[in-house]
Amino acid sequence: MAIRVLCPDLAAKIAAGEVVERPSSVIKELVENSLDANARQIASETKGGGLEFIRVADDGSGMESTDVELAFSRYATSKISRIEDLEAIATLGFRGEALASIAAVAQIDMTTSTQDADVGDLLAVKDCLIARHSQQARPQGTTITVRDLFRNVPARLKFLKSTSTENSHIAGVVSQYALAYPEVRFSLTIDGRSVLQTSGSGKLMDAVIAVYGVETARQMLEVNSGEVGWQADSAVPITITGMVGAPTVHKAGRDALSFFVNRRLIGSRLLTRAVEEAYKGLLMQGRHPIAIINISIPPSEMDVNIHPTKAEIKFRNERSIFSAVQKAVRSTLVATAPVTKIEETTRQYTGKASTGSTQPLWSASTQETNHLPFSNIPTPKMTLPVLRVLGQIAGNYIVAEGPDGLYVIDQHAAHERVLYEQIIEQKANQGIKVQGLLEPFTFEVTPQQDEMLKSGIKNLSGFGFTIEPFGERTYLVRAMPTVLKDGNWLEALQEILDNPHDKNTDITDNIIKSLACHSAVRAGKTLTDDEMRELIRQLEKAKISNTCPHGRPTILHLSIRQLEKEFGRG
Repeated sequence: MAIRVLCPDLAAKIAAGEVVERPSSVIKELVENSLDANARQIASETKGGGLEFIRVADDGSGMESTDVELAFSRYATSKISRIEDLEAIATLGFRGEALASIAAVAQIDMTTSTQDADVGDLLAVKDCLIARHSQQARPQGTTITVRDLFRNVPARLKFLKSTSTENSHIAGVVSQYALAYPEVRFSLTIDGRSVLQTSGSGKLMDAVIAVYGVETARQMLEVNSGEVGWQADSAVPITITGMVGAPTVHKAGRDALSFFVNRRLIGSRLLTRAVEEAYKGLLMQGRHPIAIINISIPPSEMDVNIHPTKAEIKFRNERSIFSAVQKAVRSTLVATAPVTKIEETTRQYTGKASTGSTQPLWSASTQETNHLPFSNIPTPKMTLPVLRVLGQIAGNYIVAEGPDGLYVIDQHAAHERVLYEQIIEQKANQGIKVQGLLEPFTFEVTPQQDEMLKSGIKNLSGFGFTIEPFGERTYLVRAMPTVLKDGNWLEALQEILDNPHDKNTDITDNIIKSLACHSAVRAGKTLTDDEMRELIRQLEKAKISNTCPHGRPTILHLSIRQLEKEFGRG
């Protein structure tokens, strides 16, 4: 096959694919440019999930007339000039790829003006070519309008999610930078609706209120480590600041974990692990904290040039960063709440066995040897035998006797399975039973949740929720599904809104799982003998009795033969 040099247009589109993954990527690049221009007000507006229209306007320093066209050339930047500059990047942008990449996959109009200019500039770019350059009046700052994103690369459109999901990503990006720069006044309008508005007061708490609402903000704790040194040969200063949620506030996913290094928004599994390690023993399994972590280190101690979209960075000393973040968050939590002591025991899923398989599904390990006879026992068959309740252990597990040995039932997982099948049956037959609230309940949502709720109210109403808008990002709940009358319906609702979906996701099944989970009896609740017998009776009728809807086991089985073997009788 002959080797050929790609034409400039094709090369530009390929390069753009690394920088512009989706509409929110455009918002991110333009907002970062505005922040680098020292803007104090940044207004963002989108339509059609960002595919039809994106506009970002700021009051930053603007561009000189002689630089306007040059700004759309690939690798043209005002941020660096020497190879040494790469070792100490202090700005959000530096590669000179953003505007050129966006222009390769969309049509762009830009107006800009500096403080001393008599008149501003208007530049129109189409198909990577300058279509128009003229003068136009404008106050100091820059406005960039992006239209018809991916119009010339229709293949990219197939990989985008639903409009509501893309809107959620856009709201997430602007919300993140509003938390990183509380001194900047951010606004976001989506399809004509005001989604986010911050005051620009400079107080992180005000930004938290704007993004997460007053109720969540009340449960946030301030993190301030002061300046500490690396645990290395030379003491390099590092400062950890920000806010974390008390253990009483938590989320179903990790979307509320925000990390900024020298005010640069990044994604980091290392930092995620450090924060979640700090919450160990304070949150239920499957729940995740809210955290806004700002890390300040010398620019030379990190490499920001390892990812096309600058979404990740590499630390020179990862171990010290991990330790500093974990200790800063943990010390904040310890100072405000007692630490729960937990047994250092873990169970790890090792595989899936078919019915009757002798392969172990679970293995157990502790800091000491854990010679429990349950460690290598497969889950029981799909159909349960008749069981006789013997008692309860630790308020979590029901012990029962069957014709072929001993059964230990996880009461929450078992009840979750029962309710899951009951809700499916209700939905398919007479419909979900509804219970009205004595008084309407008001709750606030984040910008991301707002987008999910607006697009999914019909789905929720089909499951017994009656929800009405009540102002900006505030809703009234007038009724809920009866199955949640003894559970936490607000947590169930928030979990549904915290999990974005697309056309390939079964949103109905996700809703049913959330309702079942938050309606089920909690671990730690003492049950009467009658309650335990009734739960087991219902589990015996379940179509799939050995796992909860999320795939966790409901039952461990110890056969008579295994008992005899453990006691030296076999």
